[in-house]
Amino acid sequence: MPDLDLLFAYDGHTAVLTLNREARRNAISVEMIDLFQRYLDDIEADPNIRSVCITGAGDKAFCSGADLGGGLAGGASADGPKKYAALLKRLASFPRPLIAKLNGHCLAGGLGLMLSCDMVYARADIKIGTPEVGVGLFPMMIGALIFRNATRKKALEMIYTARLMPADEAERMGLITRAYPPDQLDAAAAEKLAQINRQAPLAIRVGRQAFALAEEMPLDRALDHLCAKLGELLQTEDAAEGLTAFFEKREPVWKNR
Repeated sequence: MPDLDLLFAYDGHTAVLTLNREARRNAISVEMIDLFQRYLDDIEADPNIRSVCITGAGDKAFCSGADLGGGLAGGASADGPKKYAALLKRLASFPRPLIAKLNGHCLAGGLGLMLSCDMVYARADIKIGTPEVGVGLFPMMIGALIFRNATRKKALEMIYTARLMPADEAERMGLITRAYPPDQLDAAAAEKLAQINRQAPLAIRVGRQAFALAEEMPLDRALDHLCAKLGELLQTEDAAEGLTAFFEKREPVWKNR
């Protein structure tokens, strides 16, 4: 594999981003974050990419969190944590559906990456957790995403005890979408991505961003916002094509406009 902290590859209409620091259990470095931002620029500019899959190299870890010796722990400079927070913000509102494929354990800052995704598919034999309090830290930015995906009491139990949680429990808690036997994960994730890629890409893109904004709004404003976005979609060529294809009993041909 190329000696880069993050790899970018195409798989049909899917962009695959692979955390590529297997010897460091795919710990997040400043270089990795910078590459994330660069690749996300490329993905956003490419209309042929309809989905993004984020995974890790090897089979030991999806991501072990921040590389504490690589500038992300802060120290005299806060640039590392600020860059990480900026990446989480961008992922959470990115105009493509994101899938995290957990090929191994996911700890600390790795949870931020996975919880910024729309769906998380994991091997059934992995564990996830937030061990920060055991080294005198706290999952600050990650907590904002944990609390959006799990109940407060369950989340705080995980954080305060630094306990590593098995995948089936994380699934029940709502932190991952589904856990699969290790030999089934790749095929299951590929099937989900193929299903996504067959849908109207413009509708998914507009809808994902609309929901991201609506989550932060009071109900009345959220409904007004989403109603307006639906009105925009109804004026698109893809909406006309989708309805025509439905009545003609054929597969739609999306134009992404």
